[in-house]
Amino acid sequence: MVITKMTEKDCAALLTRASVGRLGCSLDNQPYVVPVYFAYEPDYIYVLSTFGQKIEWMRSNPKVCVEVEEIARQSEWMSVIANGLYQELPEPQYTAEREHASQLLGKRHRWWQNSFAERQLRSGDHLIDRCVSHAWKANCLAWRQTGIHQ
Repeated sequence: MVITKMTEKDCAALLTRASVGRLGCSLDNQPYVVPVYFAYEPDYIYVLSTFGQKIEWMRSNPKVCVEVEEIARQSEWMSVIANGLYQELPEPQYTAEREHASQLLGKRHRWWQNSFAERQLRSGDHLIDRCVSHAWKANCLAWRQTGIHQ
């Protein structure tokens, strides 16, 4: 098996292709990882979320990461971890950025489903406030495994 570091170009290509990843955050030395739908463009990862534990934690500690992988088979995969800083995009001061994020996310299949379904389970059919946010991609750690060598 050969594991190699991916180039920045390959890292960006995987983040562009993917629509589901795992968001990692922490508070008081306790990690928290949840699946999220996201949209990527250079330097930004956009996520729609409802208010809850992850938003509370990221407000307290804005250091976050998003992990994405692409698995062709057990011996052939790629994995990217993008580290960054959480930033909310509240209205009205970020109306243009929220619209841009919504357009990018809208290109993804069922991008809204996880956050609204999760919230509806907790609060019934009440009005659901959403929080569009983005994490600035500070650096990217990416690895690729290609085949098995004997």
